[in-house]
Amino acid sequence: MQLTDTFLNGYTFAFCEKRGFTKGQGWRWALDEMARTTRCNTVILPVCAWQEHPWSTTMDSESPDVLSAEDAARVCALARELGLHVILKAMVNCRDGSWRAYINFLDNPVPTEARWEDWFASWTRHVCLVADMARENKAELFCVGCEMVSADRRDGEWRKLIAEVRAHYAGPLTYNCDKYQEDRVTWWDAVDMISSSGYYPIRDIEANLQRIERAVNRAQRPFMFMECGCPARKGSQDMPNDWRYGGETDMSAQADWYRVFAEALLRHPFVRGTGWWDWPATRLYAEAYGPDLPGYCTYGKPANQVLLRFADALAAGRKEL
Repeated sequence: MQLTDTFLNGYTFAFCEKRGFTKGQGWRWALDEMARTTRCNTVILPVCAWQEHPWSTTMDSESPDVLSAEDAARVCALARELGLHVILKAMVNCRDGSWRAYINFLDNPVPTEARWEDWFASWTRHVCLVADMARENKAELFCVGCEMVSADRRDGEWRKLIAEVRAHYAGPLTYNCDKYQEDRVTWWDAVDMISSSGYYPIRDIEANLQRIERAVNRAQRPFMFMECGCPARKGSQDMPNDWRYGGETDMSAQADWYRVFAEALLRHPFVRGTGWWDWPATRLYAEAYGPDLPGYCTYGKPANQVLLRFADALAAGRKEL
């Protein structure tokens, strides 16, 4: 599949699930409900390693907190049965709760201090492990990292990592930069697609799409939002990246953001995909409980109706919901 042939209308599934979660059955219902109720055509499966804190140079890809190759294979197999495209995505989280964007080391190495070289060696091992999963499951796209804002500046290390990944997975590669970073990454020519996290304030969505389009045109690469979404909390439409932001549960805040974002996507056909955030695998609630819950998942919420209208518009080639 060429990256520009099909709009990858995706949803992130099973974020931070435990190793072996696919030995149960509930996740199958959850994935089926995702496909049925959103009409998304793509599942994005993140495989998250863990490191202790932002200055750790080693990470764990084998702990009970990291899903296995068998888990990935089962999710991908069911996705195919449901007619979904598959994207695998390598990620890392910090156990102390720090955001991965803050993983950082000295640019000029100092004896006894942690080094970028050691961290990238560990990160490359994890990314290649996930790349093997992508190859074995014939994923249409593989994402080599997510929101590594401090690490983005390490141009040479990323190019070396990407070259090694291509020995494990022959398909197209992308990297999920953070919001506002689309025109800052210097190594877009090393991947096949630009992607980013589109958690933009509702009032700034149009302006940022115009800025991103200029960056994409300069880089001469297709583009998608590997992550995007908004919680159902009062005020979250103005700070959609922060799951803690806002007050009480507010369905209209989420639905308004999804409507404005979806309408903007339809006006900007350079965007070739979305990765709505996020759909639980083993912790999906009953659909009727949706209006009582403030999180990102759209199941049972008014925002889900926006996704259905968006899928209809894509299928019909319309430029509006």
